[in-house]
This record gives sequence, structure tokens and C-alpha cells, in this order.
Amino acid sequence: MSDPDDIKFNVDEAQDFAKDFGLLDESAPPVEVQGLSSRFGDRVIHENLNLTVKRGEVLGVVGGSGSGKSVLLNTIIGLKVPNGGSVKLFGQNIDHASRRKWKAIERRWGVMFQQGALFSNLTVRENVAAPLFEHTKLSRQEIWDLADLKIGMAGLAVTSGTLKPSELSGGMRKRAGLARALALDPELLFLDEPTSGLDPIGAAAFDELIQDLSDSLSLTVFMITHDLDTLYAITDRVAVIADKTVVAVAPVRALERSEHPWIKDYFLGPRGRAAARTPTKIGHR
Repeated sequence: MSDPDDIKFNVDEAQDFAKDFGLLDESAPPVEVQGLSSRFGDRVIHENLNLTVKRGEVLGVVGGSGSGKSVLLNTIIGLKVPNGGSVKLFGQNIDHASRRKWKAIERRWGVMFQQGALFSNLTVRENVAAPLFEHTKLSRQEIWDLADLKIGMAGLAVTSGTLKPSELSGGMRKRAGLARALALDPELLFLDEPTSGLDPIGAAAFDELIQDLSDSLSLTVFMITHDLDTLYAITDRVAVIADKTVVAVAPVRALERSEHPWIKDYFLGPRGRAAARTPTKIGHR
């Protein structure tokens, strides 16, 4: 028989989600950046940058070192205030979002940072559970059960949940970070260099995991990467940042025909040509 307290938690949780419904524009693109300007002092990072992420796509974001890929991500998720232009998430301009709307937005995204950004003093299970404790009113047992489920979804053994980040390999830390990003069943997933530091076999396995999760959960994925194999294997489109703005957004095969100097060097250089020989994109999107 259900515990009355658990029933109350479930009812409260359903009521919270019902309150969130209608706060955001369900028909709007998940991410819409218009005329973005970003600066650090006198150094201009972005100028009049525009980018729209389509619902349900896997979008790769590439650019040279110092082009502002991470600055763009940090601006989109509210860690950096734009110096000009606007960022809209699910139709809501984040500069004008109320606290209630921000919480509704945060419940609909997940972020996997480059190094995992796991809390070093918590176990994997506790790390994955943290967003659930912060954003839901589920019972403790329900949260632990969900944390175990997300750990398994990320390709880790449930027994990994008892380990601290320092006890994990690089690939396991990536998967633990992904499990935490998936904790709230997000619609929008941000990935920052998800295969960086992985060996080729580990990187390919991670690509396949992202593709499987994207397909099965109908995720929209915004992924910063320099991994050409990843771009060819799982992206629907690739946005290229150069000259302080987005100079192209297109499927990777279309970018091979671009005349932009940086794009030509990137996709038609030796590594690009090797990645292009990949027979087909993973899965059937």
C-alpha cells in the first residue's frame, strides 16, 4: 500500500508541472539567439551572432580556439549576461524571465559540462539525485530510484553510484555527468565537448549513446565539439562560429562545399577527409 506522504509528494509534483504548463511557448524553438554581442572588457567575442536550434535536432557547434563556443553556451544558460542582442529559450527572453519562468526553463534542460563538473565530495548517485532534490518534491526513495535509472541510462553499472568522482575513469565521469544532465527528463540537452579526452572506441560508444538517447527521448541536443567523427556520425546540422559570428549552419555534408576559408580548412583538411569517409550517420533520424 502506498505511503500517504509519497502520494502527497506525487500530487504536489503533478501540480507543479501543471503550473509550469503555459508559462513557455510550446511552439517556439528551444533556443533562439538574435544579434548577440559578447565582450570581456575591450575584447569582442561575438558580434551580431544569430542562431536558432530546431526542436528535435542534434546541432553541433564548432569553431576555432577562442572563437567563443563556451561563451555562447554560458550565455544561453544564463551564466554570462549578453552585452547586446537577446537569447530566448522556449520563446522566453531570458533577460526578462521571472523567477518562476526561470525554474520552468531549468526543469526542461540538462547540461553536461566538459569535465563533468561533478561535486567531488558526493557519490555518483548523490550527484545525479541533486537536481531532483532541488527541483522536485518527490520522496527520497523515488529520487534514489530515479537516480539509479538515469545512471543505467547513461551506460554505467548501478554499482557505480557508490563511487566518488575521483574513483571514476574519464569515460565514466562523462557518463556520470550525462546521467545528472538527464535527471529531470529534459527536452533540451547541452553537451560541452562530450568526447574530449576519450579514446576512439570510447568516443564512438559515447556518440552512439547520445544518438540512442536523442532518438528514444525526443531530445533537442546542442553540442559543442571539435570531434569530426562525432559531427559526421550523429549531427543533423552544424553551426560554425568564425569571424565573431555564426557564418554557416548546415548539414555537415553541405559544409564540405563551403567556400569560407576556415570551414574549408576544417572539413577538407586531412582529418576532415578521413572523418568524411564514415559510411553513414548513426541511426535513422
